[in-house]
Amino acid sequence: MANQQNNQSQENNVRQEQDINQLLKVKREKLTALQEAGKDPFQITRYDVTAHSRDIKENFGQMEGIQVSVAGRIMQKRVMGKASFCNIQDLKGNIQSYVARDSVGEEAYADFKKYDVGDIVGISGEVFRTKTGEISIHAASVTLLAKSLQVLPEKYHGLTNTDIRYRQRYTDLIMNEEVKETFVKRSKIISAIRRYLDGQGFMEVETPMLVSNAGGAAARPFETHFNALDEDVKLRISLELYLKRLIVGGMERVYEIGRVFRNEGLDTRHNPEFTLMELYQAYTDYNGMMDLTENMFRYVAQEVCGTTTVPYGEHMIDLGTPFERMTMIDAVKKYTGIDFGQVADTEAAKKLADEKGLHYETRHTKGDILNLFFEEFVEEHLVQPTFVMDHPVEISPLTKKKPDKPEYVERFELFITGREMCNAYSELNDPIDQRERFKAQEALFAQGDEEANHTDEDFLNALEIGMPPTGGIGYGIDRLVMLLTDSPAIRDVLLFPTMKTLGKESQ
Repeated sequence: MANQQNNQSQENNVRQEQDINQLLKVKREKLTALQEAGKDPFQITRYDVTAHSRDIKENFGQMEGIQVSVAGRIMQKRVMGKASFCNIQDLKGNIQSYVARDSVGEEAYADFKKYDVGDIVGISGEVFRTKTGEISIHAASVTLLAKSLQVLPEKYHGLTNTDIRYRQRYTDLIMNEEVKETFVKRSKIISAIRRYLDGQGFMEVETPMLVSNAGGAAARPFETHFNALDEDVKLRISLELYLKRLIVGGMERVYEIGRVFRNEGLDTRHNPEFTLMELYQAYTDYNGMMDLTENMFRYVAQEVCGTTTVPYGEHMIDLGTPFERMTMIDAVKKYTGIDFGQVADTEAAKKLADEKGLHYETRHTKGDILNLFFEEFVEEHLVQPTFVMDHPVEISPLTKKKPDKPEYVERFELFITGREMCNAYSELNDPIDQRERFKAQEALFAQGDEEANHTDEDFLNALEIGMPPTGGIGYGIDRLVMLLTDSPAIRDVLLFPTMKTLGKESQ
């Protein structure tokens, strides 16, 4: 029985492939016929669009009887003798058009009947409402602007294969309206961030992507070779060290939104190429960064979503009330019962890790193990906005120490839905201390930590010239978009996520 079903499935697949090949052949034959008749759509260079579908529908009272020109892709088509209907999808949605032979002319109507779903057309005509109540355009002319030579996914089943959706985002945008809305919202989120920061006196800047020393984060860089200078260079993993140089130069409030590149794995939260925003403000500290972050998240949510309470999965995330603030020690104590403030030393910390079955490396110290406890036992519980503060100095090489507790630093991370949304410091501006931190990082690299930072002499020189007390922060823009669009995976908010090359999936 199983073999019979398998054979039947194979036969269906072969038949379906043959049908598609026949459709593709017919499409090309239609294009050839158009070209031979002097009607090659690819020779058309422009079409003047005067309205979009949503605007017509939302303003029908003012637009009824008005002549408009719309352009878009044919998504449905019904030919009925002397009159036909088609549905056109444009940037803002879709709208029906009534195409009658008596209105467009006999030759044009004959051409229209040969158009396929997927073709791109321009339609000019009068806005009206049909007898069934649907707002439509009574076509006076139809112009073929581009011939589709491929077959779109079947309308009622849509495009559901996740791998194809990510690889062929153009098809995904055509077939899934909610996908287009996600990326429209992404653009609005970034615009709202810029408005907020510009209103706070920040200046947007640009810094290098190709660098000789990729620092500012714990991550492996991508490496390449610059032929003109015969030098090996890296793609940046952070924006930090160049933006701090600008603070040294007297630019008191700066930010950059840009791509960074980290040679790491792929999962629902990580893509090796992603959008990071970092900002730095002179004469403030990590408390100032917390206030700015809370206010900015609230502002962006209200601007883009119209509310500060947003859905994410099974949760309603409240961005409107003050965010909870707790130290990393208190967070670990709350969810494990272990008070690292009472843990004597690294040996005692490792013993606790052994008791919990928590893996650590020989080089790890008490501070590293505190962070491992936090990642393993705490992060998933931080669903509502929570600032986690005062990290161990071992994992924060660019951060000011707490004056009363030098084994910890003035740093916070914001967690929402169990995910880190941003990372902020009271920035280290002591060049002597910074050199010692770089030395410690070099030692870690020598022990096999490929994510450790390297000494940046030019950055140290900038600190020696003098950097004022400064607060700095880095935001994962993609994760913020995930939150405000209720998207479960980072690939859902990247137009073109990183994918393994076809043909290499099994290698």
